[in-house]
Amino acid sequence: QGLKAVYIAPMKALAQEVQSKFSLRLKSLGIVVKEYTGDMQLTRSEVEDANLIVTTPEKWDVVTRKGGEGALVGSIGLLLIDEVHLLADDRGAVIESVVARTRRMVEASQRFIRIVGLSATLPNYKDVASFLQVRSGVGGGLFH
Repeated sequence: QGLKAVYIAPMKALAQEVQSKFSLRLKSLGIVVKEYTGDMQLTRSEVEDANLIVTTPEKWDVVTRKGGEGALVGSIGLLLIDEVHLLADDRGAVIESVVARTRRMVEASQRFIRIVGLSATLPNYKDVASFLQVRSGVGGGLFH
């Protein structure tokens, strides 16, 4: 089917809202958006049909740890982390784990996965950019 995007929202309520809004706006483009949170399971068919998976850090952490979702994890081309400033929060360790595991997958598979961090309030954007291994300077990927 092609590459998929994963949108990591910090909370289940926000994941539901993002899934609803994106589904409505992207439906005319034929883009299928599915929610994949703690109490939501997706069938193999739903995973294959989805172009964008909206999840939480904790759920994506579990999915990438257990390996049973290999087809899903192996089809990711874009990882969007909303509210990336939460790296400094109590739940930041989960986001760090997800990013580290994604980097390891890239190294092992030699497939590129773009990681995008989003935040409206990020005073330490240079530190976060360094953690995400964003290239700086002309042609780099740091936008603030």
